[in-house]
Amino acid sequence: MKIVVTGTRGIPNIMGGVETHCEELFPRMARRGFDVTVIRRSNYVKDNLTEWNGVRLVDIESPKKKSFEAIIHTFRAINRAKRLGADVLHIHAIGPALLVPYAKMLGMRVVFTHHGPDYDRDKWGLAAKTMLKFGERLGCMFADEVIVISDVIRNLIKRKYNRTQHVHLIYNGVSQPEMCDYPEYFQELGIEKGKYILGMCRFVPEKNLHHLISAFAKMKNEELRMKNAASDIKLVLAGDTDFEDDYSRGLKELARKNGVVLTGFIKGRKLHSLLTNCRCYCLPSSHEGLPIALLEAMSYSVPVIVSDIPANKEVGLPEEDYFPVGNVEALAERLSNVIKRPLTPVPYDMAKYDWEKIADQLTGVYRLLS
Repeated sequence: MKIVVTGTRGIPNIMGGVETHCEELFPRMARRGFDVTVIRRSNYVKDNLTEWNGVRLVDIESPKKKSFEAIIHTFRAINRAKRLGADVLHIHAIGPALLVPYAKMLGMRVVFTHHGPDYDRDKWGLAAKTMLKFGERLGCMFADEVIVISDVIRNLIKRKYNRTQHVHLIYNGVSQPEMCDYPEYFQELGIEKGKYILGMCRFVPEKNLHHLISAFAKMKNEELRMKNAASDIKLVLAGDTDFEDDYSRGLKELARKNGVVLTGFIKGRKLHSLLTNCRCYCLPSSHEGLPIALLEAMSYSVPVIVSDIPANKEVGLPEEDYFPVGNVEALAERLSNVIKRPLTPVPYDMAKYDWEKIADQLTGVYRLLS
């Protein structure tokens, strides 16, 4: 069966939750005997690969303008998928799903993965939000099979579109942790093992990293005033932005003013070492589908502090790990509490987030279309 994938910026080593999802999942699908092609957005690609871990890679240009990039690229990708003779077109995210009916008109069977209601993201204006909602509607109405990554999304499409048939709950996954130390990198960043809080995500408004910086600064000032040993704790933000804008520039300036360590976009040993040795991981976002970054932190058995939005609550953490979204005072208190406790591993149950199990579930969806 020939599968063509679109709706992602591309793989490998491209920043984003959908990108990580595809990078982990589709090599596993190739190993299960599927002929998989991922169509990438050429302006994000920094390699000359045409194949990676058994997955064919096709690069197509798209305008690097956030309002038009996804839809134009998806249109071109669908036309390429038709020429490639795709048996199944697998579309990711609700923006690209706007073109599900077009793919159906061309005679392709379509799987649509709903990664979250992107129209809730702060970066979009009214026109973009309207189109994203329309994309969600068309994807849910016309795709042959719909995949949702959380029960929150499954309930959403049931309520909004009465779609319950051919809907599959398949969670995001997480790989086995690669515990490691990287002393040279830590020396370069000026941090010590166990003495930093880690934030790891894209620098976009809905991730609320400005709240994390404010809460960290508040906590640090209080620790210094009380002359506590925890006053040497640092904040490390691992990530960057796709589109440099006023928000990302302002965030980086706020970070510099408050002594926050910025790593840029990292993967591999650098990221694994930060996850292995952090005091805790924090995700203060106001919008998520099912955050892979949170699952990654949990796989390393580190304490986590996250906002109490539905997608984070679905993970089922203890109540003390949550704080009211947007409440900087409460977040500062949670950070203070966690750094005062002894640093001990936290045993999370990660069984349902296993990528091999998830690949088996996706195999079952594809088989429905054979």
